[in-house]
Amino acid sequence: MTGFADVSVVMPAFNNADTVGRALASIAAQTLRPMEVIVVDDGSTDETAQAVRAMAGRMNGIRLRLFRQPNQGAGAARNRAVAAAQSTWLAFLDADDEWLSPKIERSMAVLAAGDLVMCSHNLFNVGPESEVLNDSRARWLRNPADPYRSLFLRGFISSSTVVVRRDAVLAVGGFDVDLRSAQDYELWLAVLAQAGGRFETFADPLLRYTLAPEGITSRIGRKVACSLAILRRHMGILRHLPGPVLGLVVLRTIIIHYEAVMGHKARGEWSAALGQGVLLPLRLAEMLVRLPFSTGKRPDFIARLGPAAEESL
Repeated sequence: MTGFADVSVVMPAFNNADTVGRALASIAAQTLRPMEVIVVDDGSTDETAQAVRAMAGRMNGIRLRLFRQPNQGAGAARNRAVAAAQSTWLAFLDADDEWLSPKIERSMAVLAAGDLVMCSHNLFNVGPESEVLNDSRARWLRNPADPYRSLFLRGFISSSTVVVRRDAVLAVGGFDVDLRSAQDYELWLAVLAQAGGRFETFADPLLRYTLAPEGITSRIGRKVACSLAILRRHMGILRHLPGPVLGLVVLRTIIIHYEAVMGHKARGEWSAALGQGVLLPLRLAEMLVRLPFSTGKRPDFIARLGPAAEESL
């Protein structure tokens, strides 16, 4: 298929001068091209903006737009692009990842066939010396009739695989910029809470996802803190949906701490692993106390955006 789809691509970038051109080239090579790509340079200190400008005129007819803002994090950068987007659908691609050429064409076909609000797909994890299939669909298939609860327990959606209706993202307020990690996981939960079963993860591996170097130990603590904050919010949403609640809240709390324990053990940090185990019963008690009072209310983060200038390319 040739031509254009009613899609805006959202690309946050921070110090991605070495990779953003490759990511943009993978968009230009799509068999069904998006209407526009919106790159938000989030306070880069390298030549990311220059690398984006160098791609102007090389996008195979796709409109290339560039915003620059002080560093506020990937969530704020994505919100900026979502607010500026002019298409019905949004596709997300990080500036160090690459799409395979049928990504947009296959995604739009899946969305149309199922009258869906959102879709994602499988991917390849790309390391320095290997490229391994990540079968996220297998995790979703455990309960495809209830994707919200499947995602509530364990994240299986990579942002660079997502195509979603822009109005669905606006309706829930965009990315939570106050979360230092897992902003994308939390947003997809919010979208699926409203979309119900109008979501699918399909099997085609259409993304080459660049594995980041292993994070420092403190990031485990940050991940736990953000995961618990998301749990406190979304158990309120879960309360207002049909189906079980208490068991899922307990299981999600256990999963958060189990993953932290295993992360610390992998680094040989036995005291930190023990500490997470000791905290588990306290956190379980906290969640059980909070559960009856949790509302699930979610602020409108896109409404917080200040003005920003778009560069002319």
